[in-house]
Amino acid sequence: MEDLIIERTSKTPEVSFLVLDKKLTLAGRSIPENSIQFYEGLLSWADAFCASGPGSVEVHIKLEYFNTSSSKCLMDLLKRIEQSPCEAEVFWYYEEEDEDMQEAGEDYAAIIQLPFKLVETSPDA
Repeated sequence: MEDLIIERTSKTPEVSFLVLDKKLTLAGRSIPENSIQFYEGLLSWADAFCASGPGSVEVHIKLEYFNTSSSKCLMDLLKRIEQSPCEAEVFWYYEEEDEDMQEAGEDYAAIIQLPFKLVETSPDA
């Protein structure tokens, strides 16, 4: 299985799904024209990755903003990982004073039954 690397654009996040590191990272903004189309490949990759029995996996969400349709796709991604054989831990990053992203992380943590860590960062990080 190969890594999945997608460079960020003004509307899509950087994707860095690394097989050997067992680390899935989304970073940037997620406001694609068609969220379902963008996330479809990520969902398929995560399904195949977790089916291969990687053991422990880290999921790092470092989004500065996402739209409603991305929110649903992100939930689908986390749900699939949750229901897979992967033992995953989610790290949700938000900038200090960004209450919206902090609350979004808290909402996901309440729904997803995976270890979930909220990580406050400084705006410069």
